[in-house]
Amino acid sequence: MSRALAAEAPREEGAGGSRRSGWGLLATAGVGGTLLALYAVATPFVAPALRKVCLPFVPATSAQIQNVLKMLEHRSGSLVDIGSGDGRIVIAAAKKGFQAVGYELNPWLVWYSRYRAWRDGVHQNTKFYISDLWKVSFSHYRNVVVFGVPQMMPQLEKKLEEELECNARIVACRFPFPCWIPDHTTGEGIDTVWAYDLKHSRGCEIKSLEITPETES
Repeated sequence: MSRALAAEAPREEGAGGSRRSGWGLLATAGVGGTLLALYAVATPFVAPALRKVCLPFVPATSAQIQNVLKMLEHRSGSLVDIGSGDGRIVIAAAKKGFQAVGYELNPWLVWYSRYRAWRDGVHQNTKFYISDLWKVSFSHYRNVVVFGVPQMMPQLEKKLEEELECNARIVACRFPFPCWIPDHTTGEGIDTVWAYDLKHSRGCEIKSLEITPETES
């Protein structure tokens, strides 16, 4: 082989290696970018499950929504959905005439809820806030809807007991409160809904003083 050919062979191999190296970098960057995008989208949805008391997003079924609305019949005024998810309970309540508010820690779900309310024409009767439910006072709401998990129900029961007025009604979905006795129940399985009228729940906990007549000795 001549010296010229021998000199060109390494050059060709070097060019091929550079092309392969370039494609490798592009592939690595593409995979890395995809993983980063998935992380950015998924983190707000997964993060609630990583907290001490988690409230993961599980969309309400059509049966659950209808059962909630049934428990709110003949009710009016302000309504709050604690852990409002994608806003379907708030929107359904607004369509029934409630001034409905949703509190949700996941900003993506809050933005989507606002879009859905605008799309369904009830954005003037709905509000959605990005907030931790433990840092919000629910004292001015007459109707409260809760999609909770067992770990949070005892603490939430105490919080609502302290903050709500006597005329409030609390509607719990999927899991009941541990101490309160429901005034109404409807649905089956995961679609079960419990309604609590706070005036009755408080009445059960108020201990009346019994006056025992003195006996003659």
